Amino acid sequence: MGSTKIGWHVNAPRAVVYRLLLDPRAVAIWQVPTGMTSRVHEFDAREGGAFRISLTYDEPTEAGKTSAQTDTFHGRFVTLVPDEQVVQMVEFETDDPAVRGEMTITYRLTEADGGTDIMAMHDGLPGGVPLDDNELGWRISLGKLAALAETGEVP
Repeated sequence: MGSTKIGWHVNAPRAVVYRLLLDPRAVAIWQVPTGMTSRVHEFDAREGGAFRISLTYDEPTEAGKTSAQTDTFHGRFVTLVPDEQVVQMVEFETDDPAVRGEMTITYRLTEADGGTDIMAMHDGLPGGVPLDDNELGWRISLGKLAALAETGEVP
């Protein structure tokens, strides 16, 4: 089991960042690494609410966890503290034991330097998920989240 922990500063208020964490249209834009497209199948943004998302590689690959081209994951919202914290339990839909298991994703938002500091933690990563790849994906996604929040072009 591994963990990824990344901090990111966003030049936008916490309320804007929090809303983007819970808006399925926004999640489909920011929570997808470059080279992939996102499809939100289900997204009930309340404590206990479920979500299901697929990320599909744009180019042919054999890197997907659910199929050769796709990573599909599902989960639920465990804790929602408005403008402060989002905690999710997440699990890949896969037959591969190397990438199975429930993971925890936590976002903590704090006011800082006229904007918001995000601390994103991804805990319980299965051994088959390379930590470097996971960190790169998170950096790309958090950069997209920041850009979306800072431009004010929220879907």
